Amino acid sequence: MFVDAAEALLAWYDRSARTLPWRSPPGMPAADPYRVWLSEVMLQQTTVATVRAYFARFTERWPTVQALAAAADEEVMSAWAGLGYYARARNLLACARAVAAAGGRFPDTEAGLRALPGIGAYTAAAVAAIAFGRRAVVVDGNVERVVSRLFAIETPLPASRPEIAVATESLTPATRAGDFAQAMMDLGATICTPRNPACAICPLRERCAAVRTGDPARLPLKTAKRARPQRHGTAFWLERDGHVLLHRRPERGLLGGMRALPSGPWQADDPGLTDAPVATDWVSLGHVAHVFTHFALDLAVVGGTATVDVAGEWWPVAHIGEAGLPTLFAKAATLARATFAPDPAPSYPAGVSA
Repeated sequence: MFVDAAEALLAWYDRSARTLPWRSPPGMPAADPYRVWLSEVMLQQTTVATVRAYFARFTERWPTVQALAAAADEEVMSAWAGLGYYARARNLLACARAVAAAGGRFPDTEAGLRALPGIGAYTAAAVAAIAFGRRAVVVDGNVERVVSRLFAIETPLPASRPEIAVATESLTPATRAGDFAQAMMDLGATICTPRNPACAICPLRERCAAVRTGDPARLPLKTAKRARPQRHGTAFWLERDGHVLLHRRPERGLLGGMRALPSGPWQADDPGLTDAPVATDWVSLGHVAHVFTHFALDLAVVGGTATVDVAGEWWPVAHIGEAGLPTLFAKAATLARATFAPDPAPSYPAGVSA
């Protein structure tokens, strides 16, 4: 059954593979390892539709791993803004620099790839299979769903992951490993979807245990998630002479290394104006909500006008969209621009670098 399933899936992939900018057509030589690795990092917790534009911009600006390795940290972090999970961007740079220092060639084995900064088990398996044709067990969220249904795995996620890995290993062929991995991803993304799976046109329908139960969409089962704790914070929109004050966030921690509006602590109760960059008549502009992996944030946005010189990076308000702010602060900036009317303030020399 298992060899037969792989053959059926690959035959379907040869006809139906998605065309993606980081992917070689079915049966063709493997894609550039740099492009495979970059796409896999970007696709973690992010949709293909979102990644396409970022991938195009990154590969146009930094077409090789050596070019990316030579980029300034702040340029890469700004280019990453909006993709979220910003530790990925820091790890991306660390990995690119390690590869460039070793001659610019990615290792071609899972073990060698795992030794690089920021590459975990999934990314190592995906790059080994897709870029180098190594037989590797590649399991992302789409594959978890396909395999859970194909084998009717009743253990809820995430506890079922070892069982899913064993089942996926039993399916994985010795040849065309990269095509097989991408076929499984495509099947989950286009046919074996979370809701209303298109079982009637699935190439594995006759082999699927969940189809035989009559309710394939019930799987995979998932352990109920804990409610995210709620935190509160304040972002400070401080203007002078058509510019707004930006800070660079600390390298460690959430949104590390990113440009952002000054903000106080994020905590269980309202911090008010704690850590305001200056004493001024702050005006409430509203609130923005944002959900991080481990907590939800209600961010109050307040606006003020600088009447004394304040050190930082003064960015033209009219061009704030080019500052590379992470999504949370981009939302705060949009709110502030729509609601804040600055008071006239004394003029100061051009901004002081942060």
